[in-house]
Amino acid sequence: MSTPAQAGIDEVMLNFSPTSLQILNAVLAIVMFSIAIDLKPSDFKKLAREPKPLLTGLASQFLALPALTFCLVLATNPRPSIALGLMLVAACPGGNISNFITHRAGGNAALSVSMTAFATIFAILLTPLNIAFWGSLYEPTRAILQQTSIDPVSVAITVGVMLVLPLCLGVMLNAKRPDITRRLRTPLQYLSMGIFIAFVVLALAANWALFLEYAEAVATLVIAHNALALGAGFAIATLAGLSAFDRRAIMIETGIQNSGLGLILIFGFFSGLGGMAVVAAFWGIWHAVSGLALAGVLARGGAIRPSYT
Repeated sequence: MSTPAQAGIDEVMLNFSPTSLQILNAVLAIVMFSIAIDLKPSDFKKLAREPKPLLTGLASQFLALPALTFCLVLATNPRPSIALGLMLVAACPGGNISNFITHRAGGNAALSVSMTAFATIFAILLTPLNIAFWGSLYEPTRAILQQTSIDPVSVAITVGVMLVLPLCLGVMLNAKRPDITRRLRTPLQYLSMGIFIAFVVLALAANWALFLEYAEAVATLVIAHNALALGAGFAIATLAGLSAFDRRAIMIETGIQNSGLGLILIFGFFSGLGGMAVVAAFWGIWHAVSGLALAGVLARGGAIRPSYT
């Protein structure tokens, strides 16, 4: 149900210059590249032989989470821009810090990296499809989509250039020059995470007054949404009969969303619509807090690594 704190949020437009948007595109490309240099072509062959964990994770990410988000919207009836913001975040692939958090939590980091890679590839098709499908089923968000006239092809191109291209380049470099990627891997991952966090902070600083004014309006929903995502990942992996080692990866991958991509889509296609932008920005802060806290709890009891033959 809409609250007084949410009043007016549908009319607010956050400021984000074209130059800032291009910089964020570049930052996310670097982040994706830093993830990709952990992968080798042989990793994809292994997943072809043992596809169940990966397929379970992708189903949790792209089927279960958007559907559960739609149920959350129906149950709470937030302002239209907030509702569409939740749907858009749920339609994004896993976030850039999910691999780091999975490793800290004692989960299957290799599965997490692979899920991020495959989810990024599938996001070219599934992210715009999920936004259009679930957004059109809810009348208030359908009105926003009709006014925006979002082009799925443009979204696909944005996702492809920003995420899939650096992914392919990173895998290629690791296959041909593993000596270089071995030296780059750790410093580049920490550097890319630091750059991303710093950029989000600077982007928020330009809209800090508006963010503070409306953060309260989305806080409870974002926290509930994130808990729903983590719970869904764990439940689906458990129902699939996966090991605790794999369950942790799928739970975290489902609960850590690429809010940076969400912001790019919001500013690139929705003119920085207030509720959507505040939701994505708050998600970017909260999922890091909840993910690291969860990793700290899970790390106290390490998951048993399954033995593969």
